[in-house]
Amino acid sequence: MQTGSFRWMKSLNKSIILNKILNSGPISRAQIAKETNLTPPTVGSIVKELIDQDIVKESTLGTSQGGRKPTMLVINYQGFYVVGVDAGPSEIETILTDLSGKVIEHHMITIDEKVTSDSFLMMLETSIDIVLQSYWRKKDKIIGIGVAMHGVVDVDTGTSLYAPNLDLRNIPIQKSLEDRFDLMVKVENDARALALGEVWFGQGKDTESMVAVNIGNGVGAGVAINGKLYHGDSSIAGEIGHMTVDMHGKRCSCGNKGCLQTVISGPAIAERAVEEFDTVQQSILKTLHSITGLDVYQAALEGDGYAIRLLEETGEYIGIGLTNLIHLINPTKIIIGGGVSAAQSFILDPIIKTIKKRALTPQAKQTQVVISDLGDKATALGAVALLLAELFERNGEVII
Repeated sequence: MQTGSFRWMKSLNKSIILNKILNSGPISRAQIAKETNLTPPTVGSIVKELIDQDIVKESTLGTSQGGRKPTMLVINYQGFYVVGVDAGPSEIETILTDLSGKVIEHHMITIDEKVTSDSFLMMLETSIDIVLQSYWRKKDKIIGIGVAMHGVVDVDTGTSLYAPNLDLRNIPIQKSLEDRFDLMVKVENDARALALGEVWFGQGKDTESMVAVNIGNGVGAGVAINGKLYHGDSSIAGEIGHMTVDMHGKRCSCGNKGCLQTVISGPAIAERAVEEFDTVQQSILKTLHSITGLDVYQAALEGDGYAIRLLEETGEYIGIGLTNLIHLINPTKIIIGGGVSAAQSFILDPIIKTIKKRALTPQAKQTQVVISDLGDKATALGAVALLLAELFERNGEVII
């Protein structure tokens, strides 16, 4: 859907009608009128517009209250499409979904090592072009593009202010993509997008306050309170990967020393595996320099005691970081996603034990910590949720 059409639809969804159908559907027109205190003619008129716009459809017949059985209304989840992009730091993953988050198209591209702002934008455009190539004839059914970008993002302008792992600054993602595709574009930090994805599709539903922690090539967190993302004063809320845990530690990509990211990210796990390996075994040490965090995980699955201990120690480090989060935010639930979360059988128990050991109060010690069940497309689904939050927004508050 083109930008102008999207705004027309958004003016409709500010009404409580669309959100009532989203939250309570299947629901009848009469029940909507009763629960919203709107007149039946008003409800009927707005519902007709929503049906004409194809975002709402009539479903089954409801239970009769003495007259004809009412026609029930539901969201037409298959009627529209959303593009979601997980941008970086090493790959660009792009998906096309319907409104329910069902993935219809998927594309992955590796980011060049010597990437520039211009070449990065070109890769974004190429990946989006590929997932949309069979759907341009349905452009009026495409709501927009959501981009989950690692690093610091200015959400008001859709600009990547600082992407530390790519060493890039001030990338005008929103403007470039809107100019190229003539679609609504929303850009958000990847961890915050992940949090919103959990709110819409995952374990963050109906949770008063939650934190989603993304642990992969980098580390970040997104905070959602009553379904709404918290950004902070200058859009750096949730950058727990750059929380200092050792003032004499390794140099981080951000320039500081001893960041949490330097011990729990995938590359950090691989680096620790090399550094901590028995120095007597010098004959095989050279081959270890090419290992990845995934190699460590696979070795642990095969019963390698060294790899298991390394992942359990990583779990303790993560637990320390999450304890700091609990003391600062005191969320109802913490959801862990990203590539490192695949090692949950080795890291989750040490995480929970560390929190129980270090948290201040009995209630804080019981903070629920779970692994995301959205799979490896969780962040891209979070990017999709950016558009859904925009579509189903009322008075600035996301209704879920």
